[in-house]
Amino acid sequence: MKKSTAIVGAAGLALTATLTACVTNEEPALPEGWSAPDVDAVPEIAAMYDDVDGVLTVGTNPPFAPFEFKDSDGSIIGVEMDLAHAVAQVLGLEFRPVEQDFSMILPAVQAGQIDLGASGFTDTEERRENFDFINTLYAGIQWAALAKGPHDVDPSNPCGLTIAVQRTTVSETDDLRPKQEACDGNLTILPYDTSDNAALAVLMGRADALSADSPVSAWSVNRSDGRMEMVGEMFDAAPYGFAVPKDSDLGPAIAAAFQHLIDTGVYAEILAQWGVDEGLVDHAMINERPIND
Repeated sequence: MKKSTAIVGAAGLALTATLTACVTNEEPALPEGWSAPDVDAVPEIAAMYDDVDGVLTVGTNPPFAPFEFKDSDGSIIGVEMDLAHAVAQVLGLEFRPVEQDFSMILPAVQAGQIDLGASGFTDTEERRENFDFINTLYAGIQWAALAKGPHDVDPSNPCGLTIAVQRTTVSETDDLRPKQEACDGNLTILPYDTSDNAALAVLMGRADALSADSPVSAWSVNRSDGRMEMVGEMFDAAPYGFAVPKDSDLGPAIAAAFQHLIDTGVYAEILAQWGVDEGLVDHAMINERPIND
């Protein structure tokens, strides 16, 4: 597990060791029954995008399980990695994930250093000013807290609480920052580089709750050995998406590949392998607009 010194001091090392099986950067195994994407290239879709090096580079920031995280061998795995891999196969390209700091992924896409960003990005109006998003899933924000915590936790009444979050995510910018202002500053935000460190802060009692995208909170709860539970209702449901440069040829090509995955059932199969059975899209969209509109 990647550990932040802000979380783990000498006194916390023993406790942390007991929690690494609960919320971790390196998971011991893929989901039971998992199989890697195996999709044939579709020439007419591949012809939509002329890639000179034959590689689809995908910026991502593990751990953000179940979307992207590392297995015990250090390989980046997860539902978004499988979806991006399948898209690359449809386009006849080699799939290459590139680990980056979350805050640097979109600038790298914009600068042409990578082809697309896939790291739990919420498709927002602000982000659409500079990027197009091929929508992959709908999810909302969901809080999680200790099942037997010292404080009552209510996302609709958060004043006085300390909330852990992955920095620069929508949970920080759209959920916690406005609530902190509404509480006249009487809401402490603990931002971390990764979602697993944010969840670990809750498990270690440094934060009252975790604010994260609903699948991420659910994954943390499921891996916490009963120590954590979901609190409140999911809110601010919005689309996830793969980020590509604005008005690029790559966006329509990926959307067409995504539609192929939906039509053939591969899309639903990939999500089911990772336990995601809600929020699936019915057709390929760019910025929530169906590609055939």
